[in-house]
Amino acid sequence: MPSSDVTKKIITDANLQGFFFDGLNSLNKKSLCPVPESVIFYSSDVLDKFVLAQNFFDISEGRVREKILGLKLLEATQLSREDQRRVYKEVADMSLLVCGYFSESTQNKMVDTQYYGQIGKMAYQQLNNLSPSFLDIPSFYTMFATCFESITMLMTMLASLNRGQSDGHLIFKKVMSGEPVSEREYLVSGVIPQLTKKVS
Repeated sequence: MPSSDVTKKIITDANLQGFFFDGLNSLNKKSLCPVPESVIFYSSDVLDKFVLAQNFFDISEGRVREKILGLKLLEATQLSREDQRRVYKEVADMSLLVCGYFSESTQNKMVDTQYYGQIGKMAYQQLNNLSPSFLDIPSFYTMFATCFESITMLMTMLASLNRGQSDGHLIFKKVMSGEPVSEREYLVSGVIPQLTKKVS
C-alpha cells in the first residue's frame, strides 16, 4: 500500500545550475509579474555557487562562523575598487540566498528577511556603480535590485518544493503566522483564497 507521506527526492542532476534554472523558470511563468530570464539565470548561478558550504560560511582555524553581512557592507568602503566589487557581490548574493532559498533560517534570529533584503539591495546598487553590466545587459544589478522581492519569493517556493513541501504548505504557514500573502504568491502557489464575509 503506497505511503501517504511526501516522497523525498534526491537531486541527481549533474548540472545543478540547470536544475535551479528550470525550477525557478517554471515558477516564474506562473507569476503575474514574471522577472526577466536574465534574473532567473543569475539567481540559478548564485544557488549553484553556494552549494559548497565553504562559500557560504567563514571558516577560520577549523571553526565555522556565519558571515556578518551588514559589517562586511560597511567595511567595503575602505577597500580597493576590485575588493569592493568582490565584497558587494558576496554580500548581495548571500542576502539573496538568506531571503530566498534559506528564508526559514531567520526565524530564530534577531534580524529578519527584511533586514537582509535591505542589505542585499544596497549591495547590488553599490555593485552596479562599480560593475554595472552582466551578460552585456547595462545596469543589470540595479534592475536585479528592483526584482529582489520577486526573485526571493520564487526561490522560497522552490526551496519548499525541493524539501518535499507544496507551495500551498508555504502559503498556509504564512497565513497561520499572520504574515501578509500577496496575490502573486497565491497565483504562483495555485492556492485560491476563500473570502469570507462578516455576519453583522
